[in-house]
Amino acid sequence: MKLCVAGAAGAFGMKHLDALEKIDGVEVTSVVGRSLEGIKAFADGRGIAHATDDLAESLARDDVDAVILSTPTQMHAAQAIQCLKAGKHVLVEIPMADSLADSEALVRVQKETGKVAMAGHVRRFNPSHQWIHNKIKAGELHIQQMDVQTFFFRRTNTNALGEPRSWTDHLLWHHACHSVDLFQYQTGETAEKVFGLQGPIHKDLGIAMDMNIGMKVPSGAIFTLSLSFNNDGPFGTFFRYICEEGTYLARYDDLYDGYDKQIDLSDVAVSSNGIELIDREFISAIRDGCEPNASFAQCLSTMQVLDQIERGFDG
Repeated sequence: MKLCVAGAAGAFGMKHLDALEKIDGVEVTSVVGRSLEGIKAFADGRGIAHATDDLAESLARDDVDAVILSTPTQMHAAQAIQCLKAGKHVLVEIPMADSLADSEALVRVQKETGKVAMAGHVRRFNPSHQWIHNKIKAGELHIQQMDVQTFFFRRTNTNALGEPRSWTDHLLWHHACHSVDLFQYQTGETAEKVFGLQGPIHKDLGIAMDMNIGMKVPSGAIFTLSLSFNNDGPFGTFFRYICEEGTYLARYDDLYDGYDKQIDLSDVAVSSNGIELIDREFISAIRDGCEPNASFAQCLSTMQVLDQIERGFDG
């Protein structure tokens, strides 16, 4: 299978390239970047035959079967639709769009084209969360509350590598998207009550730097999420599952019980790398002609919740 990675030289584009190298029968034949000179040099360093600054050029190639989009959030919906209409399968880093209208358009175009279309909800695939999910499906765990903290110190427009960004990140449509989707995925329910509060808008970035979100699903389980770009300390997202049968803490790829005893995850998945597991799901769905976990259609309810929260903000 031959793939194109757009945004290949970015932080997550490189994560996908590294992951794809571990999957048999897959070749990256084209990469897309913002600067033609820069992406050509990047491709040469990686031994990739074709590089361009125009996604349409890659989509026109016969040696591109599918595309992974690791491009700025604001481009996701339009580019994903462009890929689908060109007859290519597509995996989009989250969020698949930054509005409900665009998310609905993505689901509609996927149905029209019949191509595999997937959003990169890595939390569904991280072994720590998979372990919890498997226990829930087996009836061994019942969530009472899921408490999440997403903390960064990002008062300038920089990416995960600390480099200048060409676009503005967003706590709701990007970072909250991960956890809102995970809560609904783990409970198997769609939230019936949601609310959100946002702090002051940054004078230069034009976004809220702090945010709180609450949700409740019909079974009664509740969700609390705190997000900040103002947190001066260790960054990342940390999950606490408070269940009827015990408490579990997910920190990156590790899982602990409520007393900080680490849980063995070695037999959960073929890799501990969530990006690799996403890419494997995408490739398998294409090969098998089936709907992937985290398809556009499956993730639409998350976008509906984000839209509801955004409309409820008081400024």
